[in-house]
Amino acid sequence: MPQLRSVSAVGLVLVVAATTAACSGSAAGSTAGGGGTATTTSTGPRPAPTESNPPGDIPDNQAFVSYQPSAGPFRGFTVKVPEGWARTGHGPVTEFRDKLNSIRISAVSASSAPTVGSVQADVVPQLKRQVPKFSGPKVSAVSRHAGPVVLLTYKADSAADPVTGKVVRDAVERYAFYRQGHEVDLTLSGPVNADNVDPWRIVSDSFAWK
Repeated sequence: MPQLRSVSAVGLVLVVAATTAACSGSAAGSTAGGGGTATTTSTGPRPAPTESNPPGDIPDNQAFVSYQPSAGPFRGFTVKVPEGWARTGHGPVTEFRDKLNSIRISAVSASSAPTVGSVQADVVPQLKRQVPKFSGPKVSAVSRHAGPVVLLTYKADSAADPVTGKVVRDAVERYAFYRQGHEVDLTLSGPVNADNVDPWRIVSDSFAWK
């Protein structure tokens, strides 16, 4: 019986040794695979992905109300704007805004009516200097209910949201109306992917001299 215990002890030692060798071989294979040494590299936090433009569609049931300046030398016009939008004003400039969309109305004195050539030569370079990531300008002569008008379309980055800091890529339509020394520039802007063709047509077609 003592001889049997000795044999069992020897067998146990052999099993432990074999198991240890197998584990060591497995670890070596995992670190030296492909002839190299595996290392763990910390890359730190990944940058936030670029966000796609939110839709920014103006609702189909949006109501519109007439706006007419109540004071100043350029109060002789009216234009429809979406009801309920926040309004801000400074001098001859009035802006209506809701979420991602805006309407900017600017009135100036002008000795002559704007043309496709004058907008291309004067307005486009000015906006290129002032507007973030201004691109793709196209100038054309179009007709609205108020008569002939010069339309400038382009793309630009919006101002950063004051809360989130997010910037949206905007599509912009700028209409230049003119009568008897007065020019009114109507600028409509919203996200590039928004489907605001109909609301913007309502606004631009509603402009009328008084």
